[in-house]
Amino acid sequence: MNKAKQMSLGPVLIGVASTHLSQAEKALLGHSAVGGVVLFSRNIENAMQVSALCTDIRAQREARLLITIDQEGGRVQRLREGFSRLPALRSIGKMYTNDPDQARDYAYRHGRVMATEVLDLGIDLSFAPVVDLDCGSCVIADRSLGNNAEQVIELSRAYIAGMADAGMRACGKHYPGHGSVELDSHLDDVIDRRSAEEILSTDLKPFAALSPQLASIMVAHVTYPAVDKQPAGYSSRWLKQILREEIAYSGVIISDDLDMFAACNVGDMPVRVELALASGCDLVLICKAESAEEYLQQVDNNFADASILIQQLYGRSLVSRKDAQKVSEYRQWVATLEMLQAADANAGND
Repeated sequence: MNKAKQMSLGPVLIGVASTHLSQAEKALLGHSAVGGVVLFSRNIENAMQVSALCTDIRAQREARLLITIDQEGGRVQRLREGFSRLPALRSIGKMYTNDPDQARDYAYRHGRVMATEVLDLGIDLSFAPVVDLDCGSCVIADRSLGNNAEQVIELSRAYIAGMADAGMRACGKHYPGHGSVELDSHLDDVIDRRSAEEILSTDLKPFAALSPQLASIMVAHVTYPAVDKQPAGYSSRWLKQILREEIAYSGVIISDDLDMFAACNVGDMPVRVELALASGCDLVLICKAESAEEYLQQVDNNFADASILIQQLYGRSLVSRKDAQKVSEYRQWVATLEMLQAADANAGND
């Protein structure tokens, strides 16, 4: 691959198989379609190993590959051993009824601690916060800050402020709202049959209100027939018309994993990637390592440069984890968050 190709980045974020890069994966990371990597539990042993993996990932390109992860807390926390155990967001939402100020404070602490630890490893972005409403979805549930849009908006603003003060941009998910459908789009086709008016007046509100603070938005693989027959991630109505034009969102639009069951019915991976990008996604996720390899072997090296979009999502660690832990207030934040997480675990909520 020539230097010009190396200096540009593509729109595809891929998963890798293990705690280190294989020679084949090193070659794949040089493909012009690739703009970054998404890490999972399979990629993680300890902090030193993750830092080394991030360094190795970035060594494969002259342009800086984006490195991402899901570090929400609760049951969706990839970094566990040796890291602060963060509570699920629902536990913070529950505080709000009796003490809104405390809930906002804990939301800020959660975002600040999470981002500090993630950035310290060389990871740019955690796909957070979840701004879906908790209205019956098995896959969202305790990942949400509540079932009231105004509460979710208020607590999300505090969470995003905590992330920003650590040096991380925010990613709101899962647009336009996954919280009101019971099934999991990882495993099933998911259809939200409510009226357009109900969806737009409830689930969409956090995305619209928070759009100026969200550097990126991740799109749900959910179909809303009252609005469009296509899943939101393949819908120019949801992405170009509603999100870009009506909400006037100017950040980066990211697909959810194109390997999910609910994303598969439009065709094979090249078709999924092409349709997601044509419909308005700026970046797309292919999280299974084997799918990413198969896809990259099928497509050419003639991808549009996504470098400017990716640069908007780079993180910058403003204080190392080691230095943060020297501050008594920070240590107290970690202690209170871990106490809340332990209480959730003991109650069977984690």
